[in-house]
Amino acid sequence: MVDLPFVAAIFLSSLAITFVAMPILIRKFSAASMTGRDVNKPGAQEVAEMGGLGIVMGAIGSLLIAIALQTFFGYPFRLIEMLAAMLTIMIISVIGTYDDLFSMRQAIKALVPMAAALPLVAVSAAGSTLIHIPFIGQFDFGFFYIFLLIPLGVTVSSNLTNMLAGFNGMEAGMGSVMFATTLLLAFANGSIEMAMISAAMLGALLAFLRFNWYPAKVFTGDIGNLTIGAALAAAVIIGNLESAGAILVIPYVLDFFIKAYNRFPSTKWWGSLRAGKLYTLESRVRGLAQLVMKLSGGISEQKLVLTFIAAEGLCALLAILLYGRVL
Repeated sequence: MVDLPFVAAIFLSSLAITFVAMPILIRKFSAASMTGRDVNKPGAQEVAEMGGLGIVMGAIGSLLIAIALQTFFGYPFRLIEMLAAMLTIMIISVIGTYDDLFSMRQAIKALVPMAAALPLVAVSAAGSTLIHIPFIGQFDFGFFYIFLLIPLGVTVSSNLTNMLAGFNGMEAGMGSVMFATTLLLAFANGSIEMAMISAAMLGALLAFLRFNWYPAKVFTGDIGNLTIGAALAAAVIIGNLESAGAILVIPYVLDFFIKAYNRFPSTKWWGSLRAGKLYTLESRVRGLAQLVMKLSGGISEQKLVLTFIAAEGLCALLAILLYGRVL
């Protein structure tokens, strides 16, 4: 049973913390020249980077408030599992911070997040190793679930959400749809811990979106992009709805395959701006965003982002239809 007022308190506190923190962080990052080029705008102006720190502050801060509420008012949830999820998210955020500051190699960045999964591995060793597969039912992966699927899930999810990024409002917009979905699924399946993580991330992302929407005043940075995927993995692992999480990252998987075919380009993934519309650079598709540009014959950045949010919404609808009443 999920306590609605309790979850609402987490959502609102996360929303408030991030909303208050972002103007301060934007000023601090800009003053310290911690900025990135907005390559899809005329002149590619510099915009404050590493705004994902505000997302982490809101999400983790609200979950700490939830722990305080349990301590003093007895709200029931599994503290050990929640601490494990929070630790995983924090480790990923540290990795993202390091990458933002020192540009970690792609091969290393693809593997290091496995270490962040250790807290979830530890608590899952004493929990369920079953995964519900659509149209098949539950399957027990046993040893492989704990020591292979959980580390891979955290690593793959965080890297996928870090790759499909770079357009104003895309990461936070798609992430908001993602965590609104996992929040609904948590209510439907009675998972309070999954609801807590989802509400914390949803509140933080919606507040961040206010500053990241076109024209963006701040970028998420790798700290934000990696954290979104890590939090999704933590939520569905704790809630035992891993297959639903796999559905929610379908757009990211499609982007991965296109970029893998192009050997994961680090440049020219953006668009060529002409008359207010983005077109593929050199008429070559290097990622899913550029595929949309090509198929549409040119598209504005706002419409491009809304297209991806809508695509995530379709994945969300599928996940709700399949997992809205699993238990």
